[in-house]
Formats: sequence, C-alpha cells, structure tokens
Amino acid sequence: MSTKQLRRLAVVLAIILPSVPGHTETPAVDAPQAVAAQGITGTQQLPDQAVPVATASATDDGDDVSGTDLGTGTASFYGRKFNGRMTASGERFDMTELTAAHRSLPFGSRVRVTNVANGESVVVRINDRGPYHGNRVIDLSRAAATEIGLVGRGSGKVDLELLGS
Repeated sequence: MSTKQLRRLAVVLAIILPSVPGHTETPAVDAPQAVAAQGITGTQQLPDQAVPVATASATDDGDDVSGTDLGTGTASFYGRKFNGRMTASGERFDMTELTAAHRSLPFGSRVRVTNVANGESVVVRINDRGPYHGNRVIDLSRAAATEIGLVGRGSGKVDLELLGS
C-alpha cells in the first residue's frame, strides 16, 4: 500500500470512526477498566474462508462520488515558497500532495475542484486556511493545480463540490 493510499485511509478512518456505534471517547487510561467491567466471556471463531466486504474496482478511489455543490469562484495555487511550512492544520505543506486551503471547511474535508475552462477535475483534502488574496475561494497545492491545468495561468475559475466520506 502506498503512502498516498495510507494517508487517504487515515483520513477516512478519522472521519468515520467517531460515528461508529460503540466508539467511545474514553481516555486510554480508562480503557483497561472499561474492558474489565465488560468482562471477557469467550472467543470468536474466524471463518474458514475470506468473506468479501465490498465490491469495488481496483482503480476506484471514491473520486466519482457526487457531493454538495459549493459554487463557483477563483482558485489559485501555492507551491515552492510555502513548501515545508506548517499549515493551519498542523501538518507540513507538501506541494506534491493533492491538498488545498479553504476559509471555512473542516480540515480533512474532500473537495472536487473542476477547472471551468477545460473540465479537468481533481479531489483535494483541506489542510490549511486561506486564501487571503482578493476574491479567491480556494488555494490549491501545486500538484492539484497542475492536475487541472491552472499552473500556467496562476489562477482560474473553478467549480467546488464537497464530497461525502
């Protein structure tokens, strides 16, 4: 599994895990007492054969999922000057990752960004705040801007769509 796939999995789990029934916010120091209070009453048999969890294409990364329309606006990108600096989410900015800055969306949100001029789209993960320039609605990493053909122009009109988890 590649680093990129592991990161995507970590983001998905971070979004899904708090909503899973039975998931508690019990601190780790209380976990042994909680287990002891429940008691362990036996073991569970594992099946003899693998059971498929879901059917998905090997190339299916969930990017074709429809989402909530966030409207149209101007996107720009940031790259070399900011590469390696801390983002508002606390992670280091990596201009080669498919990430973006947005003023209000929660960190970890996935947004499909479509270049209106050529129809190219990319799914980015929000990990920073901004943009703080003019009327721009999103700042893309250099990698994301390259995917949709914005690097040459520096900015362009885009459609934004918030994707579900």
